[in-house]
Parts: sequence; C-alpha cells; structure tokens
Amino acid sequence: MAIDPSNNQWKTLDKDLGRISQVEYAVQYVSRPMVGVGVALAFIVVAALGALLFFGQQPSSYVVIAAAAFGAYMALNIGANDVANNMGPAVGANALTMGGAIAIAAIFESAGALLAGGDVVSTISKGIIDPASVEDAQVLIWAMMAALISSALWVNLATMLGAPVSTTHSVVGGVMGAGIAAAGLGAVNWPTMGTIALSWVVSPALGGLIAALFLAFIKAKIIYTEDKIAAARRWVPVLIGIMAAAFGAYLALKGLKKVIKIDLEHALLIGLVSGVVFYAISAPFIRRQSEGLENRNKSLKKLFALPLVFSAALLSFAHGANDVANAVGPLAAIVHAAEFGAFAGKVSIPTWVMVIGAFGISFGLFLFGPKLIRMVGSQITKLNPMRAYCVALSAAFTVIVASWLGLPVSSTHIAVGAVFGVGFFREWHAERRTRANSHKRGPGKSIAPEERRRRKLVRRSHFMTIVAAWVVTVPAAALMSGVIFLVLEAVFV
Repeated sequence: MAIDPSNNQWKTLDKDLGRISQVEYAVQYVSRPMVGVGVALAFIVVAALGALLFFGQQPSSYVVIAAAAFGAYMALNIGANDVANNMGPAVGANALTMGGAIAIAAIFESAGALLAGGDVVSTISKGIIDPASVEDAQVLIWAMMAALISSALWVNLATMLGAPVSTTHSVVGGVMGAGIAAAGLGAVNWPTMGTIALSWVVSPALGGLIAALFLAFIKAKIIYTEDKIAAARRWVPVLIGIMAAAFGAYLALKGLKKVIKIDLEHALLIGLVSGVVFYAISAPFIRRQSEGLENRNKSLKKLFALPLVFSAALLSFAHGANDVANAVGPLAAIVHAAEFGAFAGKVSIPTWVMVIGAFGISFGLFLFGPKLIRMVGSQITKLNPMRAYCVALSAAFTVIVASWLGLPVSSTHIAVGAVFGVGFFREWHAERRTRANSHKRGPGKSIAPEERRRRKLVRRSHFMTIVAAWVVTVPAAALMSGVIFLVLEAVFV
C-alpha cells in the first residue's frame, strides 16, 4: 500500500501548529497577571500627572508629584485588601457573583469617599505623634512620605500572602515609625498607641461574638423550628430592621460628617427610625417572597440573599466614607506642607486627593481584589446567606457598640473576626450535637480524635496567618517607615 507523502506533511504541520497554540496559551497565562500590573502602573502615572497639573508651578512640586504617585499606590492596595472584607461574605455565600461584587463595591466605595468622606484629617493620624516634634515642614513632608510608602508596601505584601490587614493600622504604624526616626521615642503618644493595640483584641473578639450571637438566634428561632417559612416571615423582617437601624446609626455617625456632624444620641435615634421604616417595608416583601417555598434550609437562603447584597453595598459606602480619608491623610499633609510651607494639626483634603483615593480603590479591587474576596468569603469557613448576613450585621453593629464604649476598632478586624466567630460557633454547635447524638447511640459509637480534627470548620492555617499579620502590622510598618525616612532624609536633606 503506497504512503501518501502529502498526508505526512499535513500531520507534521498539524503538530507544529498544535505546539505553536500551546506556546500562545502559555504566553497568555503568564502575561495575564502583568495586565493588572500594567493598568495599575498607568493609574499611578496618571495620578502623578494630575499632581503635576495642580502643582506644576510650585517650587516643591516634585515632592507632591511623588507623593501623589505613592498615594495612588496606597489606594490600589486598599482596594486589593481592605474592600474584600465587605464583599467576601456575600460572594462566599453565592449571593453575589465576583463581577457583581466588584461592580457594587467600586460604585459604593467611590460614592462613600467622594460624597461623604471626611474633608478634614489629622496630619499626625489621630494624635500618634506630638505636633511639636514635627513643626518643621520639611521634616513633616519626609515623615509623611515615609509613612505613605511603608504602609502601602506592607498592605501590598499582606495581600500577596493572602492576609487581610487593617490599612488604618498600617498608616498608624508608618506615622509612628517615621515620627520615632525623626524625633525619637518621646515623640510618640504611647497611651494612644496602647488603645490602638487594645483594638487588635477588641475588634475581632467583639465582631466574632456579635456574629455568633446573631447566628445562634437564627438557628434557634428559624432554622431549627418545625415551620421554617413561618418563622422566617416573623423574624427576617426583624433582622432587616436591626440591620437598617445599625447601618442608619453607623452612616449617621461615620459617613455623613462631611455634610453634618451628628453625635451618638442623634445617630442612634436616626438608626431607630431607619429600623422601624425598613421593618415596615420588608415585612410584606418577605411574606410575598416566601409564598410557595418549601419548608427547608435552601428556601431560607433565598430570603436572606437580597438583604445580604444591600448590607454589603452599605458596608462599602461606609468604608469609603470613613477609611479612605485615613489612607490619603499623609498625602493631604504633604500637599498642605508643600503648598503653605508650614505644619498644621488638621488639613482639608483636596478634592483631587480624594479622587485618587476613590478611583485607586476601585482599580485595586477590580485588578487584585478577587484573591482576598475568595479567601475571606470561602476559605476561612463555609458561608451561606444566613451566616454571611450575621457577618455583615456584626460589622455595622460592632462599630456602634465600640463608639458607645469609646473603644478604637478596625473595620477589617471586625469583619474578619465576625467570619471567625461564625466558623467557631459552627464548630462548637456541631461538637455539641455530635456529643448529644453519641449519648443517644450509646457507648462504642464515639468519633475518633483524628476524625474530630478533620471535621474542624475553620481552617487553622488561615487563622494563624491572619492573626500573625494583625500583630505584626504596626511594628512592621513602623520599622519600614523609620528606615525609609532615614534614607529620604540622607538623600534629600
């Protein structure tokens, strides 16, 4: 039988084309992460050019241009790390897709920063450094530059390691380290630092406890009842009212200070009115939505999904209003010192600085946020809409309680602590039910210790990584900031 040489040629060509296709796929796989880095660099360049546009005629414009670039870099890292805490539970519970979560967070974070973000920020970041120690504008500029660079680098590193950390604490550590390098240990307000250190324990513990209590309530009053749908009709509107009350008070207290300053008593009154209104609206809505649903847990998830989406959006708005100003505070201080050549205890945040913060967060979330969103939402413990709703409710509720008690808290620590609280409560509850069932089965039916360890509902590796990152954040950012300040001082002063 004769062999057709043309067939062999075509087979050889097909193999070569297949190899070329594999190379193209490999190139695309390798280059995909570089697209995000390229877009991020482009945003940083645009921020620097914007600063050049505003300060091109100023003698110290190069300092502001560099600070704007690092401020944009910091904002990108906030979007990549901090925002995941608000959206992670909703994505992990499948109430939102990753794309939907990113879109909602980008819109509400930006709206919170631009519409309700604080227009005044303390240049010494909440009294950490004695103002008398940095009255020299040049010293202040390099100290704030070092704080900005170090905090951005630390948040970037934490994101790469998959650890959600507090960006506010990173800025605090950066300011403290630069202050020590500039004026010595005596420049630091150590009682203030002590209260911030206390928040490392208070924030996650309070968030976890409140989330666990809400989950216990939902299990007792809704999940473990004979008629789950009837129980949901009674209690889900109450939970929505509590959520609305918490968010109403939270936004009045934290998110509207640019428009009007509201004290705690009036904020709680606003929250109470919001809770009553939303209860009245949600009761008939839940009743209609529950018609025809089967008496099973899967049906309950549908009733909690929409409130969970709203809570995630409100958390993002509040985060943008409250935390963005803290992050761009060093940049605002540099701009003020460069423009007026003098130190100021408080400065106004220019609109273009807030724009850098708002858009930087959106870009950072879109380009690099999915990694932390997945980690918070699904890799610490398994979440469903009821558990995720407890996390969101705890995040807003804890801030109100902490404000009432006068305790400094971190929104990042609260949200992640609430996820841990839900997970550890599930472990405790499952262990209790296992023990009860083993007593019913009688002796000889107990579960082996290895099997008990395998059934743990919170991943211990993530727990240890996150707690370690929280503890290290302030000293690590402080050390980096001190070194960077000394380098900047040696080169430019």
